[in-house]
Order: sequence, then structure tokens, then C-alpha cells
Amino acid sequence: MLQLFYQDELTEAGCDEAGRGCLAGPVFAAAVVLPQKFYHPLLNDSKQVTENNRNELRLFIEANATAHAVAMIDNDEIDKINILKASFKAMHLAIEKLAVKPQLLLIDGNRFIKYKKTPHKCIIKGDAKFASIAAASILAKTYRDEFMLKLHAEFPHYGWNTNKGYGTAGHRKAIEKHGICGYHRKTFGIVSDQVEFF
Repeated sequence: MLQLFYQDELTEAGCDEAGRGCLAGPVFAAAVVLPQKFYHPLLNDSKQVTENNRNELRLFIEANATAHAVAMIDNDEIDKINILKASFKAMHLAIEKLAVKPQLLLIDGNRFIKYKKTPHKCIIKGDAKFASIAAASILAKTYRDEFMLKLHAEFPHYGWNTNKGYGTAGHRKAIEKHGICGYHRKTFGIVSDQVEFF
């Protein structure tokens, strides 16, 4: 059972990212501020929710959240600053876009780079503990999946419509056969003898 709030005095925003471990594509992050009595029976960590239910939840969250925002950092910037910093930067960008300014940030995971002067709390597996982080995980995941479907239309042989850029056996075999493209993360050591095309 997800907790709605970590505390009851400050306005909270839950933050999470999607795509950190992928070989291709951007990393997405979302920040969500929820109202009192927010509830949906399917809400959970996005990894525990089916694709259809994630899409249903996205619409519900966007319609019922007090505030929500999504941001992304592309693969080129990931290669420049590293994936951890890119994940934090995407979260910062999402927080910046919120229509309601949070007074406390709930961050999924065990590390975070402080956002301005806003206090934060890192919560391991927070997306399975707090509703706002779970909601952020749903938005980040659905927006990223949608983006990867568009990239799949450009490079269908990598199977991004199903693997979403993760390092599945099929994705790795396609890289061996076709080389990498402009959306792959070149610092992730995908192949030793990379043939690049755009």
C-alpha cells in the first residue's frame, strides 16, 4: 500500500527517472505534486504495472495531480556528463517546470544533487512506497516509451518498439549486425568495433 505523503506540513513533489540503464535514447524524468486523497488502485512502481495500465494511469495522473512535469536529457548529453548527472539534471528540469513549487522533494534512489535550496529525501525503492514517486515513475516511463516508439520508426531494426533501448539480446544482436546509430550512448561500451551511421 503506497503512502500518500512523507509528512503533512510541506508541499511534496515525488521525482523519478526512466531509461537510466538503456543503451540508446534519452533519459526521462518526472516530478509530481499530488493533492489530498489522491488514489488510484493500479498506481505502483511503473515496473510493476502493465503497459496498458501505465497508459491509463498517465491520463489519470495528468488529470488529477496538483502539478506534474516531464523532462529529458538526450543521449549526446548523457555521453558528455554521464548518466547519473544526466538523470539528476532531467529531474531538476522537471522540478523547474512544475506549476506549484514544492517545499520538499522525494527522490527515488539513494543519491541526488540538491535542487537550489529545496530540501530533499532520497528513498530507496521509493516508487513502491510513496504515491508521488510512483506517479512520477509512471509519467517518466510512458513519455520515454512513447519517444522510443518514434525513434523505432526511424531505426526499426533495433526493435525499440519492444526493448525501448534496453540491452536485450535482440538489441545487442542488431547492434552487432548494423552497428550503432546516432541515438546510441557511445560511452556505454556497447561494441568494441563500432560502425556508426545516422
